[in-house]
Amino acid sequence: RTFDIVMVSFHGGAEGTKHIHVPKKLERYLGERRGNVHAFAHGVIDAGADLVIGHGPHVPRAMEIYKGRLIAYSLGNFVTTGFGLRSYKGYAPMLQVELSPKGKLIQGRVLSFLQRRYRGVALDPSKKAAHLIHKLGKADFPKSNAVNAKGLIEVPKQVASKPPIR
Repeated sequence: RTFDIVMVSFHGGAEGTKHIHVPKKLERYLGERRGNVHAFAHGVIDAGADLVIGHGPHVPRAMEIYKGRLIAYSLGNFVTTGFGLRSYKGYAPMLQVELSPKGKLIQGRVLSFLQRRYRGVALDPSKKAAHLIHKLGKADFPKSNAVNAKGLIEVPKQVASKPPIR
């Protein structure tokens, strides 16, 4: 009630390319309880959060629109220069989001970068991260997938007040 916009960032979920999908149950990794990220994200939005950004699995995961709010279940790693960059671990999505002064989602997009061993990140013109997040969203959240095939955030019409980013 005190703040106009509340953003929540969390570290959770099992790690690695075998755990790229968002299960709707408690996750474990190497015997450790890593939380139910789906229930957590929905819970913090129900409690008033406007944007939820997850990380921890070291890979990108789906994004979902829940009650007009954006949940990014994992943005993976952005800079991991020396190890673990094979497959999806080398994808480095960056999220660009515009919220209204009261926290409503106006527009957004996923910018795709690739991590390069010992050379940092570089913009990925083929948009691998955005395409992966779109594909995962179709599989994990077919009715509330947030990212379209172009990497743009699909804002529900009753929420949008500006033309989408192109």
